[in-house]
Amino acid sequence: MNLWYPDSPDTVEQRASIEGPRDGSQESSLRQRAWRVIFQADTFAGRLFDIVLLAVIAACVLVVMLESVESLRAEHERLFGILEWVFTALFTAEYLARLWVVRNRWRYATSFYGIIDLVAILPSYLELFLAGSHYLMTIRILRLLRMFRILKMTDYVGESNLLLRALRASSNKIMVFLISVVAIVSVEGTMMYVIENESNPGFGNIPQSIYWAIVTITTVGFGDVTPVTIAGKMMACIIMLTGFAIIAVPTGVVTTEMSREMNASRFLKRGCKKCGWMRHDSQAVYCQQCGDALDAN
Repeated sequence: MNLWYPDSPDTVEQRASIEGPRDGSQESSLRQRAWRVIFQADTFAGRLFDIVLLAVIAACVLVVMLESVESLRAEHERLFGILEWVFTALFTAEYLARLWVVRNRWRYATSFYGIIDLVAILPSYLELFLAGSHYLMTIRILRLLRMFRILKMTDYVGESNLLLRALRASSNKIMVFLISVVAIVSVEGTMMYVIENESNPGFGNIPQSIYWAIVTITTVGFGDVTPVTIAGKMMACIIMLTGFAIIAVPTGVVTTEMSREMNASRFLKRGCKKCGWMRHDSQAVYCQQCGDALDAN
């Protein structure tokens, strides 16, 4: 599965939203022109639409952030409320327009960008029933991912897919590692509770002690809870050294898988007509097994 574009190297919208009906009617022609503007960035109008859309998204996120500042909210509460609903109306109209111009509406609605577009407008309507939901509008910043298409940055999408494949390939190993870490901090946290409980209120119960063990083993060290006994300090040293010992494990696992993916991406499934060898370097001119010339792709 592709990280940004689930169906292909092209935009998922291209795949999921082939123009409107092809009956030659005036409505069909209008929908097709609108589709090109909304979903494509190969025309001036389409590029302008996307740039304006990104600017509006950025402005919306900025307004939500500013509204969280109490002094500004108290002074401009009415203005913030009006702007929020203006942005919501614009994004709702845009989402409905996208659904109107596509032929396969369900496929677009369930695509990556389709879900993001829908989630972007839900918080404002949820605010009518659940107070405070409008702050979730910062989710709209995810729509800025469209700049990958507008700025012709699709080459970076392939690199992100390489990282995704490496993470997926190492997911089982990482899961085993995380389970092991959970077991370790549970044991160490319990031991710290037994050691420090009587003389240190910071270790008043096992969950609180496990929290301290997690903070310590990850080398974060908030400093809100510290051991006071000699045995507790010695145990803390062991936990800290354990943290240094295990912190490199997930990095090594992911790095190994990334190395494999990068090596695999260097080879093409291009067979040699003479010996049938398939794994050739992307820049190879001759077969590495028999030396016969390879067909250019």
